[in-house]
Amino acid sequence: MAVGQRRSPQVAAGRKLSYRWLSAESKFVSKTSNTADDILAAARAFIVAGGYNGFSYADIAEVVGIRKASIHHHFPSKVDLVQTLLKRYLEDAVIGMGGLERDVPEPPELLRTYAGIWARCIEDASVPFCVCALLASELPALPPEVAVEVRAYFQFLSGWLTGVIERGAEQRTLAISNAPRVEAEAFMATVHGAMLSARAYGDVLTFGMILTPTLQKLIPATD
Repeated sequence: MAVGQRRSPQVAAGRKLSYRWLSAESKFVSKTSNTADDILAAARAFIVAGGYNGFSYADIAEVVGIRKASIHHHFPSKVDLVQTLLKRYLEDAVIGMGGLERDVPEPPELLRTYAGIWARCIEDASVPFCVCALLASELPALPPEVAVEVRAYFQFLSGWLTGVIERGAEQRTLAISNAPRVEAEAFMATVHGAMLSARAYGDVLTFGMILTPTLQKLIPATD
């Protein structure tokens, strides 16, 4: 982040927990990673940068330092590759959200922390965009097998956010004006829309600027 820039206080209020589950440093790449993991990590980076059609096996081969035949050995087709990538992305999200639930049980702080994780990922450019959100914008042109995995991720995230918001409403720690499911969908859409705006403007602080009013609306002010 450039000198003099500040995060939105609402977004920055989230506890500084590890976001390894979200980053490219997940199980795709580690000291014990294998060739398949390296291929998946490269594919994820290419998709975030340019979408489903923004790379070829030749591009991955060059980055990973292997022959295209080696990629086909692990993933016979691009559909197989991206389908596997998205399945793992969802698995990592399930584990990661579970970890957040254990470390941050309070719904208001949980929403702040979730937003804060994305804000940090965008600011340090480690993960500037959710791979499933990006692919969702290309859904009509995606192979059906890939589209199914994108929808599965959205369904999981919507369900998780619905549960968080429902608990907060019951505990009176969150203020909602619609059903928890509707509030969850609106929050998720705001997060993904804020990512898009931050990319469009080339300004990492745009994400927090957009998320802050949404968080302020959901989280009652306390003295």
